[in-house]
Parts: sequence; C-alpha cells; structure tokens
Amino acid sequence: MITSCGAISPDTLQSLLERYQLNISWVEPGETIPGSFWGEPEAGLIADRIYLRADTPLHSMLHETCHYICMDKHRRTGLHTNAMGDYAEENAVCYLQLLLAEFIPGIDRYSQMREMDHWGYSFRLGSARAWFERDADDARLWLLRHRLISTHSQPTWRLRKK
Repeated sequence: MITSCGAISPDTLQSLLERYQLNISWVEPGETIPGSFWGEPEAGLIADRIYLRADTPLHSMLHETCHYICMDKHRRTGLHTNAMGDYAEENAVCYLQLLLAEFIPGIDRYSQMREMDHWGYSFRLGSARAWFERDADDARLWLLRHRLISTHSQPTWRLRKK
C-alpha cells in the first residue's frame, strides 16, 4: 500500500518542509499538479514551492523535497519541474528521503523503502533496503560533504550551498 500525502496531517508536512524554507501548495482533487516531472499524482516542484494533492504518494513528496535540499543555490533559483541533478546527487536524494521519513509520525524509512520498490525505483542490489544498508556509502558521504547530514546520519536541516 502506498501512503498518500492526504493520510498525513498537512501541519506535519508543512512543519517538516518549513525547516528547509519550502512551502506546500495543495492542489484540488482531479486538478493538474504544477511542476510534476512524472505527472499526476506525483509531487511538483517550482521555485520554493512543492505542489501536492491528497493522492500524491508521500515518497514522491519526500523525493522532490530532497531534490530541493540537495541542489545548489543557483539551481534552486531557477527551479521549475526538473531538478536536473547528476547520478551522485540522485543517490543522495534517495538516501535523504529515507532519513526524513523518520520525522513523520507513523512513518519510517522501511515503509518508504517498500513504497519506493513498489513505485519502481531501481537499485543495483534489487531493493531500496538492500541499497540503503549495503551500497549507499557514496550517497551518505555526498550528504556529509555538503553538510546536509551529521556524522550520525541525522539531517542538519540545512540546504546545500554550493
């Protein structure tokens, strides 16, 4: 089962995203989601605003949020739909989204790993969990280098500078 953003308190989501200077715009059911790279019901991202519908998968909201966090200031300034990150940044985004899941009551990284697998994220070891536990050192080091997580793999609540 996929957890939708509508299943989570809007205040909880906004509180998490505000830590990264991101705002939520809720889109009415059946309306087009602005800035959605993958199309409905996936989250959209334009400038400092994430667009969600009640049926938007939580993993999609977390993923797009982490793109915003991981991109440099220059890319955030012109952001519209496509985050345009490279392979290393994409891995860091996936890693960080699993860490942030732990800050949503009733959600954990393991449920999000299963949802990522269900959606079709692909990892060399066959699953998000196997990747996270055995093959994600490069993603963790990338996040450390950009000061987005601590040495204990906790979010620092900062945006990438360069």
